[in-house]
Amino acid sequence: YIADDRFYVEPRDSKGPMAKMLEIDRINDDMRLVENTGERPANVTSKEIFGIFGIIHLISGPYLVVITGRSRIGDINGDIIWKVTKLEVLSFRRTVYHLNEEQQNINKHYLSLLEYACSMEGLYFSYTYDITHTLQRLQKTSPEFKSMALYERADQRFVWNLHALRDLMAQPDLQQYILPAMCGCILNICPLIVITVVFIKTCTIKRYSIDMILISRRNVFRVGTRYFTRGIDNDGNVANNVETEQAIIYNGNKSSFVQTRGSIPLFWKQKPNLKYKLKPEVSPDSDHVAATRRHFDQQILQYGHQTLIDLINQTGSEQPLGIAYKGAVEQINYKEVRYEAFDFHHECKNMKYEKLSILLDRLESDRTRFGYFMIRNDGSVVSAQTGVFRTNCIDCLDRTNVVQSMLAHLSVQDQLQRLGLLSNEEKLSDQKEFQKAYMNAWADNANTVSIQYSGTGALKTDFTRTGKRTLAGSFNDFVNSATRYYKNNFTDGFRLDSLALLLGSYNVNAREGIDYPSPVKKGERPAYDSTVLPFNVDDIIGYSRNKCTATIWLRSFLGNWRLGYTGIGIS
Repeated sequence: YIADDRFYVEPRDSKGPMAKMLEIDRINDDMRLVENTGERPANVTSKEIFGIFGIIHLISGPYLVVITGRSRIGDINGDIIWKVTKLEVLSFRRTVYHLNEEQQNINKHYLSLLEYACSMEGLYFSYTYDITHTLQRLQKTSPEFKSMALYERADQRFVWNLHALRDLMAQPDLQQYILPAMCGCILNICPLIVITVVFIKTCTIKRYSIDMILISRRNVFRVGTRYFTRGIDNDGNVANNVETEQAIIYNGNKSSFVQTRGSIPLFWKQKPNLKYKLKPEVSPDSDHVAATRRHFDQQILQYGHQTLIDLINQTGSEQPLGIAYKGAVEQINYKEVRYEAFDFHHECKNMKYEKLSILLDRLESDRTRFGYFMIRNDGSVVSAQTGVFRTNCIDCLDRTNVVQSMLAHLSVQDQLQRLGLLSNEEKLSDQKEFQKAYMNAWADNANTVSIQYSGTGALKTDFTRTGKRTLAGSFNDFVNSATRYYKNNFTDGFRLDSLALLLGSYNVNAREGIDYPSPVKKGERPAYDSTVLPFNVDDIIGYSRNKCTATIWLRSFLGNWRLGYTGIGIS
């Protein structure tokens, strides 16, 4: 309920309105629980919402972000999983007349960034199930852990509204209003279609009905866009870091197979300069080994053994990056980490994707050793996954998607055979309807992950869908590549800024435009906390001041505008 001086959030269950509701003062920003008497102030407007995404502070004051659209995509263990279809931004303040003209313009820009971020696809939530954890992680937890509120036990790597929820989390009595949201992709797989519908559908293999779910969880640390966010930071976080879990539920039995992807864990970059193919630049002065060690310390703690599948070109401009990556892995010398290079483009040129069998043969012993997680319907754990494949190419998108889908296919066949749904002689590929739906799900997952990082769908999805490359697929790749070129050069700055605002990499100060300049104004340096930024401000400012050519000015004029990307433009 929206009144002139208050927001009222009235929770409801199957029996109707609950006894208490949340009152938010739009003037002094106080939040408290009050008795729900059923009475409302005059002239209130009402809006049905499905949860509070959080609160973001801009210059004019706080903005309440609420979920006003949702789509039921299926169940996991009987718990409903929802996809966010619409977020709305509601200002605490009724007007912006308390701001001067400059502040009003700055606030308008910030608001456009926030609204753009809220239009992002791929946000999911559940009122009762923790979608941030894998089945294996959930099984290892204690009863006390499972009794905690969802936001308290959620894996913070995958909670996309963690920053937005900070005001609510500061008041323990408001925990029932805290709803963690995950960014990524969740798909239920059935024999005919990949479902994103209200009703639950099951898969059929022969005469058996199973639930199969594909979940990709995008890490909130070092989030960014394709060319602006590469490599690693000092804390060991890497760009485009995604955990993908393929889960099977059959007759109370549950199993899963987990893989990860992430940018090459070195300090490197690719500066957009209107060239179609950008040369990766490895930082010569950074301590790569220390950051790489931090990264794999985290990965080993979370997943166990690591097989690093490096799919970049072993010749040309990508070669130095591969050499540096292999060298860093050799220097840290962890017995849990094995590096496996495979020049995807060279081996599979002329559409000879059958040569991927060479890579799969090299990985088979590790795949068998790592296994998968499986728990029987009586609660007994019969198998645990002891390691993961960490796959990368340059973008960790197209080549990565192909290899991950093939490894997952081998694993799901093993799981189905162990569950008795397939005999040892039967192949999953013989189940034509299921095979089609399964491969389409992996292709859709590839597209979703790619859109979130690069702005377009993935390349090479014709192979993921059909098992072979086609001329039509090659043409589609050409279209996506051209679209990526435009977006990555001309629009990604705005998109990156919106992510920084939503995730808290940049915090707006209400005194911008009064006590010090705002980074929204061109040519003025922002006051950033470099420990949380997904980019290096000093490097960007130095680059823009030293290489402000007419070409770079044109790129900025056409829309490549971002916080901190100062000096580019009319300078």
